[in-house]
Amino acid sequence: MRRHLLSAADLTRDDALLVLDTAEEMRSLVDRPIKKLPTLRGRTVVNLFFEDSTRTRISFEVAAKRLSADVINFAAKGSSVSKGESLKDTALTLQAMGADAVVVRHHASGAPHRLAQSEWTSGSVINAGDGTHEHPTQALLDAFTMRRHLGDLEGRRVAIVGDVLHSRVARSNALLLATLGADVTLVAPPTLLPVGIDTWP
Repeated sequence: MRRHLLSAADLTRDDALLVLDTAEEMRSLVDRPIKKLPTLRGRTVVNLFFEDSTRTRISFEVAAKRLSADVINFAAKGSSVSKGESLKDTALTLQAMGADAVVVRHHASGAPHRLAQSEWTSGSVINAGDGTHEHPTQALLDAFTMRRHLGDLEGRRVAIVGDVLHSRVARSNALLLATLGADVTLVAPPTLLPVGIDTWP
């Protein structure tokens, strides 16, 4: 697997199945009296959120803590970002603290890519939603839920209906579901479909 998760397109079918199968195994943790594994002991995960979030941020925090990581939660509100601090300055500060992984949600499309391709952090970068671009971790969760209810997604017909143009989740779902072998149809008025939709899988 790759070091970063920036797009659902980064995942091969085998990568995606490995993540989904591992998630299924990890699901049993919720039924155990001690809900922790030592997998990430000694590692630091930073949740770097420039947009408001409840479910996504808390989900990443709980997951990292259940894997025994130290977690630093950063929210742009109330931080130096409100005084004009840049993504670079924030990332360099977190790098100095020893971040092994950075989960980033940002209002600007491409911010996680910029962070991953820069030398601002040596940790892995996970895209938790960037502008209208993508939200690959939500697509993984959606695929996990669909597999639990429908079984293998190979050959399944899936319609994604709505404002595809502005939905980072729709884009990631279309990419990931196609990788998993589903036949994906996008349903929306032409004004709510992205330019270049013909090149999507």
